[in-house]
Amino acid sequence: MPSTFFGLNIAASGLRAANAALNTTANNIANANTDEYSRQKVDQRASDALRVFTTYGCAGAGVDTIAIERVRDEFYDVKYRTNESLLGRVSQRNYFNELAEEYFKDDGTTGFSSLFSKMQSALQDVMKASGTTESKATFVSSLSQITDYFNHMSESLKQLQNDINQEIKMDCDTINSYAEQICSLNKQINIIEMQGSRANELRDQRDELLDKLSKIVNIEVKETKVVDASNPERETGATRLIVNIAGKQQLLDSYSYRKLVCIAREANENVNQSDIVGLYDIKWAPTSFKDGDDTSKLDVFDLDNKLIGGELQGLIDMRDGNNSFFFNGEVQNSVKDQKTGLTTVTIKVSDPDLMDMTKCTLPTAGKIEVASKIYSYEDWQYDGGDTYTFILTAESTRSTTPPKYRTATVGADFSYQGIPYYMQQMNEWIRRFSDRVNDIMSKGYTADSLEGRYILTGTSDMDSNAQFSYPQLTSLSNNKGYYEVTAGNFTVTRELRSNSDLLATKQDVTEGESEYRNIETLNEFFNKEDIFRGATSGEFLDKVLGDVALNTSNSGTLEETYTALEKTIGNQRLSVMGVDEDEEASALVQYEHSYTLNSKMINTLTEVYDRLITQTGV
Repeated sequence: MPSTFFGLNIAASGLRAANAALNTTANNIANANTDEYSRQKVDQRASDALRVFTTYGCAGAGVDTIAIERVRDEFYDVKYRTNESLLGRVSQRNYFNELAEEYFKDDGTTGFSSLFSKMQSALQDVMKASGTTESKATFVSSLSQITDYFNHMSESLKQLQNDINQEIKMDCDTINSYAEQICSLNKQINIIEMQGSRANELRDQRDELLDKLSKIVNIEVKETKVVDASNPERETGATRLIVNIAGKQQLLDSYSYRKLVCIAREANENVNQSDIVGLYDIKWAPTSFKDGDDTSKLDVFDLDNKLIGGELQGLIDMRDGNNSFFFNGEVQNSVKDQKTGLTTVTIKVSDPDLMDMTKCTLPTAGKIEVASKIYSYEDWQYDGGDTYTFILTAESTRSTTPPKYRTATVGADFSYQGIPYYMQQMNEWIRRFSDRVNDIMSKGYTADSLEGRYILTGTSDMDSNAQFSYPQLTSLSNNKGYYEVTAGNFTVTRELRSNSDLLATKQDVTEGESEYRNIETLNEFFNKEDIFRGATSGEFLDKVLGDVALNTSNSGTLEETYTALEKTIGNQRLSVMGVDEDEEASALVQYEHSYTLNSKMINTLTEVYDRLITQTGV
């Protein structure tokens, strides 16, 4: 039969359970407005029944308070973090697309369309008085405003690219910080839980960090229980948490993590011709890595990985987005000069756009990848057909040279339309426009019957006072044409700015100064000839602004969608993990009633034992 005090023990267990539930409810109520707090509940189970060897067999032994657990659904955590990754990506796209759109918008005075209209109006005045210096000076001034516009746009987009570049570094630093904090929490959690308790508050802190991390980069979280190596059936109480990012790339494992290190590119390592110097590549580094350590042997974090996700992916899309236009071809031959150590590599291309120098984005010197190996090139040539020739440096080809019939690439496939795409579009328009205008002007004559001159060129990067000559842009360009002219160095020739009478207005050298047929030809080119994406010169902004506006609209719509989903999924998650004050108030009454009943039971049994012991002499 059971002990005389069996009932008292049962009531005491109920009292303890009710007390634990009351304290847990109080904790829930106190944290009702605490961000990322997970509601807690007491895990209670009926105690093992006691065999009493009577006709009824076994007697209930009360209640056991097993643990205080968090109420949380991992399914909603995964959904929430997946949506956060998508939201982070489109929000960064939308923010920087809006800035780019503001740059391209025409305010009616300084925008491209306004300036181009002013230039056309000035050209009409030249046609009315082609012999006067004033009308030609006004036209040259308006043409200079066009070149200044592109110079300003280039500077603005480069500054925007630099801002995005710094944001990428900040995101990498934040990822490293979160990884370090999560590893520290993992250790604290295991210390507590190996002693039999539950580290609920620490787990909430860790989940909050994982939520924040998921907005920066796509994450995958896996937690497993650690068992005794000598007895696999015995759990130690510890857990192993692994966090992978950007598609199965391990960021941390329990107490150890890897860093994302940003390494600035040198001047001869640019991927695109108009990129700023110092764009960051990202590499994996051990925890012990410090600034100044050797980075040559670190693993590369691929920037063109489509699974990066989050804000980091959105920033990379905007900084490096080339609309899938990048140099790629097949190595045909590779010859190394034993004296100089330089290697000449010929590469055949098949993309028609790569055979058009107005679209070219290759930097003069940079990096080229062949068969997963990176080589440095110091120069390249184009044969005017489908073949490029690269001169690789001796240092990069010391151990190996590019194998034949393997794919060679400069840059990578970034399908989004980012800063490099908009720069390429401006450069293409400038090159086509300059080529046609210079061709018209060089075939005409001035009012004084002097041979016409080219009027649009570019300044040298090495010396802003130097400008490319007409032969350098045509006959001496080695099939590169106007490749050297970009939005950043586009300008009216120094001679024309100094003397507007050098403008070639006539087509017939024998005619007088009032003849203006060359200006008519130029005007007809402005109004009728398609030079850019099936549009005339003046419709450039319509095309590019259309791209920017569409990208802004799409990213804005997606941001609104994912923001709404964030709220919806967040509410679903809160319905499980959040504290409902009405529910807690109801639980408070329930547990108070339970506590009162168990107290009354103890009081009743106390009277029974008092009668039994003091009055019967048991």
